[in-house]
Amino acid sequence: MQTPQWDSLWLNVHLATMSDDASYGECRDGAIAVKDGVIAWLGSQSALPHNHSAKHIYDGKGAWLTPGLIDCHTHIVYGGNRSNEFEDRLNGVSYEEIAKRGGGIVATVTATRAASEAELFTQSLVRVMRLLQEGVTTLECKSGYGLDLATEAKILRVARQLGQELPVRISTTFLGAHAVPPEYAGRADAYIELVCEQMLPALVEEGLVDAVDAFCEKIGFSHAQTERVFQAAKKHGLPVKLHAEQLSDQGGAALTARYQGLSADHLEYLSDEGIAAMAEAGTVAVLLPGAYYFLRETKLPPLAALRAAAVPIAISTDCNPGTSPMTSLLLVMNMACTLFRMTPLEALQGTTRNAAKALGMSDKIGQLAVGMKADFALWDVDRPADLSYAIGANPCSGVVFDGRLLKING
Repeated sequence: MQTPQWDSLWLNVHLATMSDDASYGECRDGAIAVKDGVIAWLGSQSALPHNHSAKHIYDGKGAWLTPGLIDCHTHIVYGGNRSNEFEDRLNGVSYEEIAKRGGGIVATVTATRAASEAELFTQSLVRVMRLLQEGVTTLECKSGYGLDLATEAKILRVARQLGQELPVRISTTFLGAHAVPPEYAGRADAYIELVCEQMLPALVEEGLVDAVDAFCEKIGFSHAQTERVFQAAKKHGLPVKLHAEQLSDQGGAALTARYQGLSADHLEYLSDEGIAAMAEAGTVAVLLPGAYYFLRETKLPPLAALRAAAVPIAISTDCNPGTSPMTSLLLVMNMACTLFRMTPLEALQGTTRNAAKALGMSDKIGQLAVGMKADFALWDVDRPADLSYAIGANPCSGVVFDGRLLKING
């Protein structure tokens, strides 16, 4: 039998493979081997091939090893800061008054349009690095703070650059249908035509779009306008996802399912009909506890019904300047447990295997299995549930991305 020739081998680790629905897929006293950036072998250390060899052998010192975490819904590339609005609201200034001053999403659009590509990269880099320090190895980046072709392209180019210069997988999402820009006030249909007929084709030609999103809501875009966006995405062979049922039930989740969408996100006002459609289509429910918390929402997403229908549930930071200025996926896991009553197992599934499904990347990431990308994180914890338990802690002791060791603490 030929001796395995691995690039690296990790010994003395406990594996949480996330390879099934009912458990962490635990393998205590395990080992994992990497070859050419993918997992070549894993299992009990006692089951290692007798004559194994590796260029680099690492002692995990009893750490837990999980798939690299996945933040599957973010608006992390943007310009400016809206802490002034946060303070104003708490001092009694109304949303209407803030909007009249040019606040809200318009403020972020203005700042993002004004920022150079280099400035936008520098601002976004800080936020992304905070996530990477917590074991995140894959990140979705949406556009949507440009609302014109030049700035939407700038946002997506910065997202691509982040993936080129940092050890992180970036999935880009075009969210041109995020809001009606000031220059199209009162002309939402005309703006949707611009999104579908000019912006999307140009961005696709530049190779900047992996998926297409929209905001289907009374304060966003109608069911019919959203479907126009989905039809345009389909024309270009792109998968869709949707900000759906966050503030009211607009039937967005069912529409997403009808287009075989990757995910429907937020979902506080999701109906039984929407759940059934998502279950049939395999569409992932992405819950966003940061926005729920920041907006002081009181209506919980229908977690029990989603569970009963076996809809895969992912969770994410929803990092954005207006409703979820959060750059900690570990805190999201705790919030999902405390606010939504998810279990620690569900929280870790929601940031690994189900988050991978929400990005259409289940064949590459989200689980520890032979043939999957060698993206994983090491944790100085006693058990996987500790990742959801401790508030403000970061027990990440090492990150491996594409087979390369990036960080060791202590």
